[in-house]
Amino acid sequence: MQNLHELPRLEDSISYIYLEHAVIERSDSAIIAIQETGKTPIPIATVTCLLLGPGTKITHAAIRALCDNGCMAIWCGENATRFYASGIGETRSAKNLLRQARMCMDENSHLNVARRMYSIRFPHTNTEGMMLQQLRGMEGIRVRKAYEMASRVTGIKWHKRTYKTEKWDEADKINRALSEANAMLYGLCHAAIVSLGYSPGLGFVHTGKQLSFVYDIADLYKVETTIPAAFAAVKSAPKPTDDLSKAVRINCRNYFANTKLLSRIPRDIAWLLQDAEVEHRDNAVSTGALWDADEGTVEGGVNYGFEVQDR
Repeated sequence: MQNLHELPRLEDSISYIYLEHAVIERSDSAIIAIQETGKTPIPIATVTCLLLGPGTKITHAAIRALCDNGCMAIWCGENATRFYASGIGETRSAKNLLRQARMCMDENSHLNVARRMYSIRFPHTNTEGMMLQQLRGMEGIRVRKAYEMASRVTGIKWHKRTYKTEKWDEADKINRALSEANAMLYGLCHAAIVSLGYSPGLGFVHTGKQLSFVYDIADLYKVETTIPAAFAAVKSAPKPTDDLSKAVRINCRNYFANTKLLSRIPRDIAWLLQDAEVEHRDNAVSTGALWDADEGTVEGGVNYGFEVQDR
């Protein structure tokens, strides 16, 4: 069994690799993608998220290799525009999940985390004492200005953010590009959140969805990543025959790398939840603790029957 403490930390990993129309098999401690163009080895120990698109087949041994190396598998739609399912992340510890749950269920803590999420968006503004309605209004203005700025920089006309999933082809190119870019960001944030041991469903600004916390975290970075990436993709692929989806993927990968997104997500979540240090992994411990009403927790993996006999 591989020692997971020897694996790269999340922020040192490659953000993601997207595959479609490929057979994925295990090759020693890595995996290999077999396509018509040949075989491509993938160093999964340094990959955070493997996105499996249409036409992919993956062996049981390859999935086990992903799990052993802390690489999350996500089954998605074409060009990663839909999220269908995901595999296990990197951590076996529930420390971060329990802290998130406590913060989410306590009304005052919940409000404080939501405020901190807005303070990340407005680092030079004192948001203390502002109502959430005011903060949401400020956020709406910030995003609208980001669209307008990207439009001026690229020369791509911008009207408004609008699309319908059931009428995808009727949306204009920039709205399709934004949706695809956001889907990539959601997948990356989802992978990071699960890898760090948090729940994607316990949100603080968003609520009621299984990906509420994913949307919370992704919204912190859209203005500097997916919005400029989408507008640049449309500019670089002006013809109807151009591969817009490929341009979006390439641009997103570049923006995610240049903004050091994977190193920021763990630190930002830790600050949001006011935890001094995010627990990336705790895989060396084979047994967990047991809950105790008087002592809080007691050591697991111990036969307490002897204590009962001694009483």
